[in-house]
Amino acid sequence: MRSPPWASVDIRFVESDDDEELLFNIPFTGNVKLKGIIVMGEDDDTHPSEMRLFKNIPHMSFDNTAREPDQMFSLNRDITGELEYPTKIARFSNVYHLSIHFSKNFGAETTKIFYIGLRGEWTEPHRHEVTICNYEAAANPADHKTDQFTPQTHFIS
Repeated sequence: MRSPPWASVDIRFVESDDDEELLFNIPFTGNVKLKGIIVMGEDDDTHPSEMRLFKNIPHMSFDNTAREPDQMFSLNRDITGELEYPTKIARFSNVYHLSIHFSKNFGAETTKIFYIGLRGEWTEPHRHEVTICNYEAAANPADHKTDQFTPQTHFIS
């Protein structure tokens, strides 16, 4: 087993609690065209072996992971961040929220992740502002001031 290049420094990582599953919810401040993902883990069985991507499901929970993912990857061990997994750009061209579900690892009880890198393009979100409109179903005479109006009757003989 090789030691990662950062082994001599303070290491920060995320580790699952009871089983091998981890779920990351990543909200974006704009729209993202996601082109690739890098996942770094330990060079042992705690490294994730499967990654499932879900787009635009805010507040996703483990209950939602049973659904079909937008894309799924079988991962290889990567302790240096050299492997980038390309996404289906047509499917990930307008992402405002990304959920990453790591469903399996290489056989350990827990999963460890040291780094997740996202590559893509960010654009300002297009927001539709709320327009407040008032419509009259029937005219209210008090709203429509007119000059004195005296009806004239004309008789034709």
